[in-house]
Amino acid sequence: HGKEERIVSPPSVGNARVRALKRKKDRRKRDEEERKERERILNEVHNSGVGSMGRRDNARNRSLQEELSDLGDEHGSAAIGGVGRKRLRRAASSGDDLWDANMNPIATTTSLGDADESGRSTRRQRSVGVGGVVASTSATSSTALSAIAEEHTAVDVVTTIAAQTLDEHEGMDAAALKEHEEVTKVKNVGTLELGKYQMDTWYFSPLPKELLVRDKGMIDVLYVDEFSLNFFTRKEELLRYQRKELLGRGRRHPPGNEIYRCGNLSMFEVDGFEQRLFCQNLCYIAKLFLDHKTLYFDVDPFLFYVLCELDERGYHPVGYYSKEKYSDVGYNLACILTFPSHQRKGYGRFLIAFSYELSKKEEKVGSPEKPMSDLGQQAYIPYWTSTIVDFLLNHSGDSKSMSIMDIAKKTSIMAEDIIFALNTLELLKFVNGVYFIYAERAQLEELAKKHPVKEPRVDPGKLHWTPYINDVKRDKFSISSKKPSVEAETSSAH
Repeated sequence: HGKEERIVSPPSVGNARVRALKRKKDRRKRDEEERKERERILNEVHNSGVGSMGRRDNARNRSLQEELSDLGDEHGSAAIGGVGRKRLRRAASSGDDLWDANMNPIATTTSLGDADESGRSTRRQRSVGVGGVVASTSATSSTALSAIAEEHTAVDVVTTIAAQTLDEHEGMDAAALKEHEEVTKVKNVGTLELGKYQMDTWYFSPLPKELLVRDKGMIDVLYVDEFSLNFFTRKEELLRYQRKELLGRGRRHPPGNEIYRCGNLSMFEVDGFEQRLFCQNLCYIAKLFLDHKTLYFDVDPFLFYVLCELDERGYHPVGYYSKEKYSDVGYNLACILTFPSHQRKGYGRFLIAFSYELSKKEEKVGSPEKPMSDLGQQAYIPYWTSTIVDFLLNHSGDSKSMSIMDIAKKTSIMAEDIIFALNTLELLKFVNGVYFIYAERAQLEELAKKHPVKEPRVDPGKLHWTPYINDVKRDKFSISSKKPSVEAETSSAH
């Protein structure tokens, strides 16, 4: 007989329930063994000899106490009065501070159930249950523990909150990350020619198969018409198309509406629903220079803002960003790219500032789509830090106190991004359980030199744009729906 192939069925809900019950039973068994071990150690500590032999037993008592503390360490238990276990162990090894006049131990660890109440135990005297056994303490022991707790939690202890680390692979498991690397590790376009520039590509892009079949899956040079973003694999095709189009209509700018012009910079708003082919091709081009990007076909719910340089030949695209027409999570930017031929000119910062200017017009707070790419982080963090420092230094007025919500209303930066920037600047402090923005003028002036607001800047007076009308009551990111600051509430009360 041939060897039969074994078919393994996926686990059913019933099997999962059985495994869960077994894990629960094993956990109860471990807890019972732990309780018995703690009870044994406490009995040995309580029954230790005192009097003339007390001093010799002191070391034995302390070793038992450390064994009990180590047992609590394995399960995350806390010490009495909010004092850390390491601190108790240091105090026990340095002398007899944790022992009363009769050489009885006065410091024990709480049970797992009392771990959450360890911070509140300094405010009252109580007995601590350990594995079902109650260890009573005298007034002297309570006083000693309270003194240690007060020393540990000193008043006006100021600490700086560590800045959050952004991960561009957030939300991707190992299998998804491996599949992503396999698909994108081989480039299918060598060089991109856009206008008078040729740019070496960085990543794979899922271009239409019609382009790849002719060149057997690899395009040496992809020619793009800079006004319509149509793709060509031969230079002759591009020149023939340009002669025909320019003689016919003469359009030398992207489709859509020009909503901003200042000097030689111009911004066009392109609706993904009305100009689907242009926006799809723009996404294909962006994928050549962005590692993580999934928007290629469904461009209808997005608006694209194309930044152009203006000269006598027309409007030449240098970068773009996209945003959702309505975002449920408050994103004011979905994807951003400055073409490599125009990087190091401040255009990425300009696009970010422009997205926040539109948020100000909408009277909303906004944030870029998360997670951000590595290039996105390099662009956004300097913008946030310089904008907040400039606001605190030059636009805060005479007010001596200011909340994070006040900064959000003026800059349209979301509160979580403001907190991230304040952490990066080391201006956000944590004092006795309360967050404070602590910044002296001299410190702000020094930070302004390190994080300057660079050119080119967006001139709000040159922006001609009307936002989409949304229901303010349903839009939780509208500034008008935000609570007023503390000073505003005080003034309105009077």
